Amino acid sequence: VCFPALDADSPGAEECLEEDEEELEMSVEDPENESAGKPAPGGRSCILTRRGITLRVLLKDGLIEPGEGVLSIYYLGKKFLGDLLPDGKITWQETGQVFNSPSAWATYCKKLVNPAKKSGCGWASVRYKGQKLDQCKAAWLKKHQPNAPELVSTNAVSPPSLPSPRCVLKGLGCESDRVGTGLFVFADNGPHGKRLESKNRTPVRYCTLGSRDSARNPHTLVEVTSFAAINKFQPFNVAISSNVLLLLDFHSHLTRSEVVGYLGGRWDTSSQVLTVLRAFPCRTRLGDAESAAAVEEEICQNLFMRGLALVGWYHSHPFSHALPSLQDIDAQMDYQLKLQGSNNRFQPCLALICAPYYHGNQGVESKISPFWVMPPPEQRPNDYGIPMEVEVTYVQDGFLTNDVLHEMMLLVEFYKGAPDLVKFQDIWSQEQTYLDKLKGSLASRTPKDQGFAHVLEQIYTLLKQGS
Repeated sequence: VCFPALDADSPGAEECLEEDEEELEMSVEDPENESAGKPAPGGRSCILTRRGITLRVLLKDGLIEPGEGVLSIYYLGKKFLGDLLPDGKITWQETGQVFNSPSAWATYCKKLVNPAKKSGCGWASVRYKGQKLDQCKAAWLKKHQPNAPELVSTNAVSPPSLPSPRCVLKGLGCESDRVGTGLFVFADNGPHGKRLESKNRTPVRYCTLGSRDSARNPHTLVEVTSFAAINKFQPFNVAISSNVLLLLDFHSHLTRSEVVGYLGGRWDTSSQVLTVLRAFPCRTRLGDAESAAAVEEEICQNLFMRGLALVGWYHSHPFSHALPSLQDIDAQMDYQLKLQGSNNRFQPCLALICAPYYHGNQGVESKISPFWVMPPPEQRPNDYGIPMEVEVTYVQDGFLTNDVLHEMMLLVEFYKGAPDLVKFQDIWSQEQTYLDKLKGSLASRTPKDQGFAHVLEQIYTLLKQGS
């Protein structure tokens, strides 16, 4: 396997100097301290006392000012914003949590992105109005102790350039080139607001990507790698209901454009098992913010009423590989962080890609691929996240619920008359129509009880008539 070293515990440039900076933090003169003005141990030209250079010191001397959103952290492609309070404490804007120091805030945020992260190196990681705090500290030292050695920033790598959110629904952002319902998004540029997928996309290997390149096509597909290939264990187990697969497969078959939806289920921290029990298709169009908000509210209520948690998302690649694109990888990394929220415990976010009409699939069954994204090594923060193949246990349901049948009927009605609706009477392959293809794929995902077959036939008849 062509793959770089991915030991999450390998120190990056910032972590190498972190211990020295935290333990030997430069200090200011304290008039009440008898040792003020005396040479420091080890010949240091700065003065080590009980009072360190803190945010309160910088605030008092006017080098920085309190304000909303003046503090920021960039880490592995993610941005955190914080408010600087008059007393030198930091409020993280997303949750309102208050932190006593830059290091405490940086450590907390970094562990949300990368649970293996042990420390935060706050003075080198946190920026004040774009300037690193250790540079502010160096400016204070230069002013008050001209002979003190300059502090060198230990984080020399610039943050990667990523699209910033252009809208927020329910507190969850939408990517700049996508819009949709909160956490999950519709691709842009297609009829009725959904991107018509390119059929000719050749996947590339992750190791060929290198650092981020703005000139690279964001729709480039990337091969996934297994945890075994990098000598790691999958950090969580997954079980998926067959009704989930049936509904998302049905949704993916209806249109030539990409579709997207939510996954509802439960996360058991003791057994480390993520159980996916329901799919919630998103029925909305690009640019219709009012509709998007209503759809999200409906899905949130459905999740709450059923005692389910939001555990992931799905989308389709109608005519190509069931592999994530660079855009999908960035989106998944963002969603993993958002689902983590203010809870310091690890909580997985699963992504599923369905490829209904890709002729490279064996037989008529759609390829459905689960994936998760591992953050790049800390020493290469400008790399893309690493798409990992997730092993899943599929559980056959005993019967088809009324909820699933109702969702299928709503989808048929929603796409009725759309220009990107699949013409199910047309030929898909050899003598098989698109409707035959749909029936064949869903047959592998049906419950044990076949009493619902006549209802499915009614749905198929509606599809044939509508297209």
